[in-house]
Amino acid sequence: MLTYTKVTRHGQITLPVLVRRELEIEEGDIIEISVENDRAVLVPKKLVDKNQAYFWSKAWQEGEREADQDIKEGRVKSFQSVEELFEELG
Repeated sequence: MLTYTKVTRHGQITLPVLVRRELEIEEGDIIEISVENDRAVLVPKKLVDKNQAYFWSKAWQEGEREADQDIKEGRVKSFQSVEELFEELG
């Protein structure tokens, strides 16, 4: 998708509606801006509460993907009680 926008006073730009829709950007969202090889790169970001940040760490997300794969491939067990679980852990 190729689209254009104009820089207005104070260096402001408006993201075209097609870009906002494609990237699911909404009013109030945070956008990270970096310069790479003479290009401005914009990356939408979401803020999370500090007490939830652990969930988005690289290590936690790797564990989530591993758990999802285990579930997908049937490497799970169900237990009727905590006692039954403890017996399995033996």
